[in-house]
Amino acid sequence: MAAAPVAAGSGAGRGRRSAATVAAWGGWGGRPRPGNILLQLRQGQLTGRGLVRAVQEISPLLSMEAMAFVTEERKLTQETTYPNTYIFDLFGGVDLLVEILMRPTISIRGQKLKISDEMSKDCLSILYNTCVCTEGVTKRLAEKNDFVIFLFTLMTSKKTFLQTATLIEDILGVKKEMIRLDEVPNLSSLVSNFDQQQLANFCRILAVTISEMDTGNDDKHTLLAKNAQQKKSLSLGPSAAEINQAALLSIPGFVERLCKLATRKVSESTGTASFLQELEEWYTWLDNALVLDALMRVANEESEHNQASIVFPPPGASEENGLPHTSARTQLPQSMKIMHEIMYKLEVLYVLCVLLMGRQRNQVHRMIAEFKLIPGLNNLFDKLIWRKHSASALVLHGHNQNCDCSPDITLKIQFLRLLQSFSDHHENKYLLLNNQELNELSAISLKANIPEVEAVLNTDRSLVCDGKRGLLTRLLQVMKKEPAESSFRFWQARAVESFLRGTTSYADQMFLLKRGLLEHILYCIVDSECKSRDVLQSYFDLLGELMKFNVDAFKRFNKYINTDAKFQVFLKQINSSLVDSNMLVRCVTLSLDRFENQVDMKVAEVLSECRLLAYISQVPTQMSFLFRLINIIHVQTLTQENVSCLNTSLVILMLARRKERLPLYLRLLQRMEHSKKYPGFLLNNFHNLLRFWQQHYLHKDKDSTCLENSSCISFSYWKETVSILLNPDRQSPSALVSYIEEPYMDIDRDFTEE
Repeated sequence: MAAAPVAAGSGAGRGRRSAATVAAWGGWGGRPRPGNILLQLRQGQLTGRGLVRAVQEISPLLSMEAMAFVTEERKLTQETTYPNTYIFDLFGGVDLLVEILMRPTISIRGQKLKISDEMSKDCLSILYNTCVCTEGVTKRLAEKNDFVIFLFTLMTSKKTFLQTATLIEDILGVKKEMIRLDEVPNLSSLVSNFDQQQLANFCRILAVTISEMDTGNDDKHTLLAKNAQQKKSLSLGPSAAEINQAALLSIPGFVERLCKLATRKVSESTGTASFLQELEEWYTWLDNALVLDALMRVANEESEHNQASIVFPPPGASEENGLPHTSARTQLPQSMKIMHEIMYKLEVLYVLCVLLMGRQRNQVHRMIAEFKLIPGLNNLFDKLIWRKHSASALVLHGHNQNCDCSPDITLKIQFLRLLQSFSDHHENKYLLLNNQELNELSAISLKANIPEVEAVLNTDRSLVCDGKRGLLTRLLQVMKKEPAESSFRFWQARAVESFLRGTTSYADQMFLLKRGLLEHILYCIVDSECKSRDVLQSYFDLLGELMKFNVDAFKRFNKYINTDAKFQVFLKQINSSLVDSNMLVRCVTLSLDRFENQVDMKVAEVLSECRLLAYISQVPTQMSFLFRLINIIHVQTLTQENVSCLNTSLVILMLARRKERLPLYLRLLQRMEHSKKYPGFLLNNFHNLLRFWQQHYLHKDKDSTCLENSSCISFSYWKETVSILLNPDRQSPSALVSYIEEPYMDIDRDFTEE
């Protein structure tokens, strides 16, 4: 995220120097003459004379060009060149400033004197503004690894902190190789001495240093590429991101301070900093001048209703410019304080989220629980995280309040991502409830005459949410009120689904069913006829976890989908994209298998009445799903998103094997191949997919555990079934090769990414 141009220091006389400065350059765009500012800068470095004056004259000049770069005026005038920054860089100004900063002493009459923080601040401003206007400067600075590491040492001074942080952030954004934080001198002391606002700003830098660079963690990267990268990483040892995460976690009190930042209230964020310090910090946070315009508009709107609101001065203004130093004019408007806090929390939550997904996940989980992050976020939910938009809510020009670029929107998404990471396959997920809700879980188990979940019994009640509702319940409430077109639906469903993931818990399911979640999901899928593929996939996944092995859930489903017309709409949504709906198909198939093996009147009633179970129980239906699931994936195109199709096809065949019907299903697949006039195509593809499955899962403990927990089928049975299917003996009735005719055999493809 690019920051606004750094203000060129303070002082009332800055603006009056502009004409002299332009003349020194030889006019706007003119060529530098002998005796120009750059020469003065070089002489100042060598002799100590005139250095401060030269820097002060350059700084506002480049600031003006940088400000022009990020405003709409540039688009209107079609301006493409910035002569002053270009000339400054062309004649070595950037390299000269790097030298001055890295050797921060000057010799005057034989004495070595340290340059002031104000001088360093102006040098940093010049460098940043040159990066803004001149292509390639940022990349050149990024190649100077010693300079990048050195910049961190300038963050020890509050006067140079913001300028340094802004420059580092931009440099790291283009740096090809990630820096290692353990190479930063006295990192622990540096971070420990940051105040809370500095730490929040520092999180913007940390976001770049602890996230894997192009790791392929998103669903669009193929598993082949990810596996190859993982093998390479194993031979190279921990990545720079992992090293940086470990370095941060070794700093005493680091996670605790992040939790305090994430959960502090807006009223607690107002310190004793002067108005100008607050304003300068805003310049650093803002993405561009358009946002600044929006903030000024917000302030002006509030000033009409509140005489205590401020009037924004231009950068560098002081009492001489007519800004009274009254207590009423040293406070930012409340809306700006809220936005200030939102932008802080964005970065802090992102860092916590990345740490939660890292190698030290359990350590981070323990600390986050201990420092009461979840109860703190619960207390902020209504007033800050999911607050109602005011009429003057901050948005960018040309956008609306629902745009993903809005700070309000981004905070909500980051919050939901954090909840998803926190709940996923971890017993600490029960901290999302309050004491009454935990008691409700116990009562559900008692009524059903089943053992209480051990993790519920082990939950430290002093660390759970307080108030009338826990965080999970609050999330369900806003989820049900979300507009049909809202982008939040995807993230909300993912966060709730993560609470259900892992070993299936009847009590957890009933807790959510009692709050109308199933009916809400079905309304969105059937009645609103949702068109978004991402939202549909998240809702199908959530529905599968909610209904799996739960007779009450299937009864509720049948009660809602109570007509053939509704059921046909539901099937249409399922069949429109099996990549999106296959997890639901898997859960219903597994549930059907369990119900068929139970002797219970309630179960028998559901089996006889539920349209969905009756539909899935038909062999032609299962074969149709099986054929399409295998046909839509190939080894070269497998991703984290669609590999579930392979596992769902295996579930269907494992359950057939249990019933000694595996040869029948393979024979039917062969017939379907021939009917499509592509003999061997499907089974060859499936053979290759299963070979890849062995390579992928037999070396990944977490994935295999997830398969076992989610299906309630032992992983040994998964492995055995795959081995039986890959048996090379053509006489075996359960081997794939027995159903591929010799002329069409193609089962030895190399798994290299094309």
